[in-house]
Amino acid sequence: MRPPAAPAGGPREGGPRRKDRPWLMRTYAGHSTAEASNALYRRNLAKGQTGLSVAFDLPTQTGYDPDHALARGEVGRVGVPVAHLGDMRRLFAGIPLDRMNTSMTINATAMWLLALLRVVAEEQGCDLAELKGTTQNDIVKEYLSRGTHVFPPGPSLRLTTDVIAYTVREMPKWNPVNICSYHLQEAGATPVQEIAYAMSTAVAVLDAVFASGQVPWERRGEVVGRISFFVNAGVRFVEEMCKMRAFGRIWDHLTEERYGVADPRQRRFRYGVQVNSLGLTEVQPENNVQRIVLEMLAVTLSRDARARAVQLPAWNEALGLPRPWDQQWSLRIQQVLALESDLLEYGDLFDGSRVVEEKTAALVAGAEAEMRHVEELGGAVAAVESGYLKGRLVASHAERRARIESGDEPVVGLNVFQDTEPSPLTADLGTAVLTVDPADEARVLAGLDAWRRERDEPRAARALAALRTSARGRQERGDLMAASVECARAGVTTGEWAGALREVFGEFRAPTGVGGAPAALSGEGAVELAAVRRKVAATAGELGGGRLRLLVGKPGLDGHSNGAEQIAVRARDAGFEVVYQGIRLTPEQIVAAAVAEDVHCVGLSVLSGGHTALVPDVLERLRRAGAGDVPVVVGGIIPAGDAERLLAAGVAAVFTPRDFGITAIIGRITDEIRRANGLDTRAALEALHALEAPDSPETAGERDVPDDHDESNELEV
Repeated sequence: MRPPAAPAGGPREGGPRRKDRPWLMRTYAGHSTAEASNALYRRNLAKGQTGLSVAFDLPTQTGYDPDHALARGEVGRVGVPVAHLGDMRRLFAGIPLDRMNTSMTINATAMWLLALLRVVAEEQGCDLAELKGTTQNDIVKEYLSRGTHVFPPGPSLRLTTDVIAYTVREMPKWNPVNICSYHLQEAGATPVQEIAYAMSTAVAVLDAVFASGQVPWERRGEVVGRISFFVNAGVRFVEEMCKMRAFGRIWDHLTEERYGVADPRQRRFRYGVQVNSLGLTEVQPENNVQRIVLEMLAVTLSRDARARAVQLPAWNEALGLPRPWDQQWSLRIQQVLALESDLLEYGDLFDGSRVVEEKTAALVAGAEAEMRHVEELGGAVAAVESGYLKGRLVASHAERRARIESGDEPVVGLNVFQDTEPSPLTADLGTAVLTVDPADEARVLAGLDAWRRERDEPRAARALAALRTSARGRQERGDLMAASVECARAGVTTGEWAGALREVFGEFRAPTGVGGAPAALSGEGAVELAAVRRKVAATAGELGGGRLRLLVGKPGLDGHSNGAEQIAVRARDAGFEVVYQGIRLTPEQIVAAAVAEDVHCVGLSVLSGGHTALVPDVLERLRRAGAGDVPVVVGGIIPAGDAERLLAAGVAAVFTPRDFGITAIIGRITDEIRRANGLDTRAALEALHALEAPDSPETAGERDVPDDHDESNELEV
């Protein structure tokens, strides 16, 4: 059902003016299989959703077929698997693409997914020039936050550039890139950093497009006019609303001064938003509803800085995968504001506000100063390769976590007002979130096998050969995109497409940012860390000297490394030698590293739901390698039932988002090391007394921190 039309005519006499058109209302969705996701999309559209936002699973995002070793346990977990043209056909069956605004959250493999969509649109009889939608296609933030990058920055920027040039020519209503600051905030970015790094990314992209020669300089306004942004809105309402105004002000000035775009309509800051998921809590999750509402208001109340599209998380996303009913609740929040309130009947509510103007101006000044610094470093891509941007985000996130742990940044239900009545929403945790049937992965694998057997194999081989040739040659007009479209038609799979480009471009392991992150604790937090540091030193002494060694591993394709990075930083500050080389490791690689480094504990971080398959695999491989006595701890979004099964399988401890005290986690890890080595944890207190007196609060955050904070402590796996 479509929302009611705006009233005809002008403003009511003596009353507000005619209502504005509501923003696009989306729900970020996709899971299990293409068929299941298609059914979900059609149900959501029937409920009044006005645009699609497709979530792809991690194998699809990182360019692996479902039967690849790294895809085990990840198929259909955090999105829909799309391995070939047949999957894309089923995903949009019965959904006319020329009447839909389709957003695809895809980056490293954006060109491939756009090629598949284009072929399906052709098969539906759509006019490509009328297709509306977005490919996120922002690879820079993948190196900094989400971790679904594949190729090095140079070739990745080439893929982005080719998609932009292609859509300007063939799909002029499509947004070919969605500069994404959303995940920068999730990775710890301050508002100034979020603005500055997103804008620096946009400059890198636009400069690359115009330098490629694929778009004539006189058509630069068409390129700039199709650049969109995907931003984050946190719970600090005033600051977030001013951030959106600052974004618009900087973008307007940048595109006019740097690129000479004269048409103000082409310089308009066009953005969609998903409000913040970082601040959603596992404890008292009902509080997430009011957080979501406040965050939505930050991007809708100011008419001059209003989002073009909004998608809201669900109240239970800190617990697991939302159910259709949970997504419906989030959609209804948008509909009530847009249709029942009078918000859309007025001009900008904040024009003339001194407070808003001063805050906006401060954000503009801070962001422009940081943008100049990034430019001095050689631009966004160079700042990624040097590790500067990642290091800044890890440090900012560490500071935020320290404020939460100390109570300086209150989070209701988490570190204040923790007493609560039982919640009927979570009375049955087994049904409070959607669970993915493990049998779905087997069905996807069977479908992939059938697809390969039934396709025209010689045609697929020729298409892949042409793709490799295009990748090796000069970037001529539309070469990679044209080759990708032929691969789609020929039945090539996602893993084959990415594999061919891996052969030519190679792969890239982004800097972790852990080595240079400073200690962020002070006051009581520093005192607590000093106590844990003494326990770590005492335990190391009892085990024969040297430092305790902790391996922090991220098995599978989950690229959300924020938690793993913070554990690594705090463990380092507590006196551990930390072995951490970043994301996307197989269980075999993790176990090999644990044995080679003779670690005292293995810590695994999994946020994608793949823990049920990956963690037991690591445990079994450790046993076979003769290291079964090394304690394994696990952190992530892990339902209570899964946690019990992991503990029964031999995991020493399970940590979830409710365990927000990182220093306490490091203390628990030390206790598990003591237990595994037959050391009485009570004896640790006596061992502490044998060491020097406790640090004073004034120096606790500064003493005994190893000074080798560089990347040399990190194992090359």
